[in-house]
Amino acid sequence: MRGFDWVIYLAALGFILLVVFSLAPEAEAPEPPPPSIIAEEMGPLLPDPSPLDELVVVQTGPPQNGVGTAFAVNSRGDWLTARHVVEGCSKVSLEVAPGNYVPVARISLDDGHDLALISTGRSPNPVTLDLTSPMYLGNEGFLVGFPQGQPGELAGKLVGRSRLVTRGTREAEMPILAWAEVGRTSGLKGTLGGISGGPVFGKDGSVRGVIVAESPRRGRIYTTAPQSVEAFLAVMGVVREAGPADAFQLRNYGAASDTARRRLQVVKVMCEVGS
Repeated sequence: MRGFDWVIYLAALGFILLVVFSLAPEAEAPEPPPPSIIAEEMGPLLPDPSPLDELVVVQTGPPQNGVGTAFAVNSRGDWLTARHVVEGCSKVSLEVAPGNYVPVARISLDDGHDLALISTGRSPNPVTLDLTSPMYLGNEGFLVGFPQGQPGELAGKLVGRSRLVTRGTREAEMPILAWAEVGRTSGLKGTLGGISGGPVFGKDGSVRGVIVAESPRRGRIYTTAPQSVEAFLAVMGVVREAGPADAFQLRNYGAASDTARRRLQVVKVMCEVGS
């Protein structure tokens, strides 16, 4: 019986050791990282505005005939654009097909923002706005509009905050976001004039801001901060609607941009000055 007792003892000891060693790796595993660490793996969170943010100075002059971009925020005919695209124009219209223009019935401005709301009575497909999600340095953005009056788009990476200082016929200052250009429409060279007022899309196809300035020498494009758009729409009492949204990627952002223009989510703005 004594030999049998040793067999039972060794079997029990082996079972205990098996359980201990099978649990040891789990017991020594680190705790899940806190949400802040997980966020940092996506890239640093965009910092809050600072007095040390880069200043982007824009000199404004008398209004003149020009081209810009706008995008629909609902199906009621409310479109968002940059203020300087339409300010001082005696006639503003939107191109909804080659050579086919719809007159703008009303232009609404607010002194605290470099944005404008233009109304036509109907807009078939609004964009989807995302003005509250966190933004991270290195986020990809896709800037869509009508540079040089022609359909075109750029891809950018979010590099930080800046402040837009407007001088000349209008004095103002507002927080903006800076994007480094990493790609653009084939054949598009030189100035991006005409893309102002266009949207910057995130990878999920939602709009995060409005294009308000460029710096060709530095390869930078500047958009409003999402909070500025949120505040402006609130002041204007705009009802927002979510429209169709396609994913944007570096390999297909040209096609996704064309789709947004074809749906008339993004349109060309024509400004005429004088009688």
